[in-house]
Amino acid sequence: MSRIGRQPINIPEGVEVTIDEKMVSVKGPKGELQVKILKGLKIEKQDNQIIVSQSVENADTQKQFGLLRTLVSNAIVGVSEGFTKELEINGVGFRASMKGSVLEMSLGFSHPIEYTAPEGVTLSVDQNIIKVTGHDKQLVGAAAANIRAFKKPEPYKGKGIKYVGEHVRRKAGKAAAKGGSE
Repeated sequence: MSRIGRQPINIPEGVEVTIDEKMVSVKGPKGELQVKILKGLKIEKQDNQIIVSQSVENADTQKQFGLLRTLVSNAIVGVSEGFTKELEINGVGFRASMKGSVLEMSLGFSHPIEYTAPEGVTLSVDQNIIKVTGHDKQLVGAAAANIRAFKKPEPYKGKGIKYVGEHVRRKAGKAAAKGGSE
């Protein structure tokens, strides 16, 4: 049995959870999310907690038991607190700015790159830090990954877009030849 799946999920103040046969709806101050209940699993609301259990014990439900608990937990955290990813731009002349709701980046290409965030995700720029925030963890992570994909950090000078706190493994450059050609 999954160790993660067995843990109950506490419902914080201001979050409303409704459970149907196939869907869990979570509503809070930051927004509203829905999580589909996977086959063979059931969700119960007891007092101020949500408990996930297996209605049928087989290999498939065993695999998805912890997943469903984590998805519901992420939905509750998202609508109450929200999620944030921070990206850092490194490189001479590399910069980002907001033009309305569009993120415009200058990354050393012949043209500026524009990125429009998906619905439910907000972007903000503070010097060389791009903040991606929202209530859906999957959307926030996907938006941050899409922005990072425009110019991944390269290993020689470290130029590009990386997550704050990410360590880029640096390589030594080409060593100068000793002596001349003979």
